[in-house]
Amino acid sequence: MTPLPEIMVAPNGARLSKADHPALPMTLEETVQAAESCHRAGATGLHAHLRDESGGHVLDAGLYRELLSEMARRVPGMAAQVTTEAVGRYTPLEQRDLVQRLVPAAASVALREMWRAPDEKALADFYHRAAGAGTAIQHILYDAQDIALFMRLRDNGTLPAGPAQVLLVLGEYARQRPGRPADMEARLRSLNPALPELDWAVCAFGRDETACLRAARALGGKIRVGFENNLVNADGTVAASNAERVAEVVSACRVQVMHGR
Repeated sequence: MTPLPEIMVAPNGARLSKADHPALPMTLEETVQAAESCHRAGATGLHAHLRDESGGHVLDAGLYRELLSEMARRVPGMAAQVTTEAVGRYTPLEQRDLVQRLVPAAASVALREMWRAPDEKALADFYHRAAGAGTAIQHILYDAQDIALFMRLRDNGTLPAGPAQVLLVLGEYARQRPGRPADMEARLRSLNPALPELDWAVCAFGRDETACLRAARALGGKIRVGFENNLVNADGTVAASNAERVAEVVSACRVQVMHGR
């Protein structure tokens, strides 16, 4: 399984638009341009969301195939991960279908969204087929309930045994609750039995994003940064671009390493 990138940028997400920030990428070309600038700033991976002609979130295998082709051509040193996020628009079957039709190198899947239709046989087939096809699935875990479900499904074989990738989400978008470093420490304690086999990363909503990601790096985790989760720098100023957010986090994490973790 291909390891998670050390620093992944999530430049747009599924909900925000240029009304939220004029530099937020909406088209495929803008997404690749953002990836190029973020790669120069230090990002080693792209978490990709695409939009339809009206700006709505879309899971379209043809569009993602085009994006992955452009990324390989223009930013060959940058990994690309596709999203399967539902955003209330897609069923678990449609989310799984995207991965099975596209067969990407990497995809993020929210465990709670797959569990909206709790058919463990269908889920086991999906996750094991993805592993067999070489797709690295990153399991998105939003809270303690998601972690408990993840651990149970690993124990009963619904999820493949062995190494796995997870993303711990700090804070909440819907309730506008910012993430805090302390949230991460509690999640890691819950994951502790499986932690030696996990390639884990953190993302955080809100203006404490930089502090949360610095804390994650100090504990050995990887990080996801970008406008999907937060538009402001640590000092409260609105970032000019995703690349500016990447640069701040790269700098903050290097300071952490230099001072000895």
